[in-house]
Amino acid sequence: MAGIEASEVFGKVLAEGRTVLSLDEARSVLESIGIKFNAYGFAGNLEEAIQLSRKIGYPVAMKIVSPDIIHKTEVGGVKLYLQSELDIVHAYEQMMENVRKLMPNARVLGVSVEEMLRGTELVIGVTRDEQFGPMLMFGLGGIWVEIYKDVSFRIIPLERVDAWEMIHEIKGIEIIEGARGFEPVNKKKVVDYIMKVSSFVEKHQEIEEMDINPLMGIRGDLYAIDARIILRGREEQK
Repeated sequence: MAGIEASEVFGKVLAEGRTVLSLDEARSVLESIGIKFNAYGFAGNLEEAIQLSRKIGYPVAMKIVSPDIIHKTEVGGVKLYLQSELDIVHAYEQMMENVRKLMPNARVLGVSVEEMLRGTELVIGVTRDEQFGPMLMFGLGGIWVEIYKDVSFRIIPLERVDAWEMIHEIKGIEIIEGARGFEPVNKKKVVDYIMKVSSFVEKHQEIEEMDINPLMGIRGDLYAIDARIILRGREEQK
């Protein structure tokens, strides 16, 4: 689904009575504005998941694909560092069992199989404030954002100087710059991604929330590993 115009995807989602994009839909619209993702593919069953894992190369991650499941980790819908075909079989079966127990009415379309990357985890997010409108967040991602909440905010739209300031405002700037054994992150590319997201959200006022987390800094480049986009309902947009 790569490269599809965001308006087309958003219209389809809202027409179906949904406000939450699937991971595949979120990837598609973000790739269309120049956000890179790690290698991935969709598998509708276990055999396809095994074939995809071989193609991508181990280790891989596996994530549940369902329009009804927003927080995949809370239902055991994420399995990481799968090293073999046997790992894929066990992870797939366990994931499906977890979802059946915890969300028996969820529509499960299949799984996403993804390349595992190691690097410095960042986050770019967007929330909508009732008074100020959309606000952009940047900080350390993955578990860092949940534990330390080391983030900075700006009102959209941003200038490039705002993006540079956001990066240097967080307490973890030394990690981004390569302290304590962490791989240095290409700050110019981070600024580019922040500006892409700012422009994207400014253009699409139907976005209620959005986050790219983690955004992995690795070998001088940036790769989005996971993404979430939530739209405002048609009534809220009036």
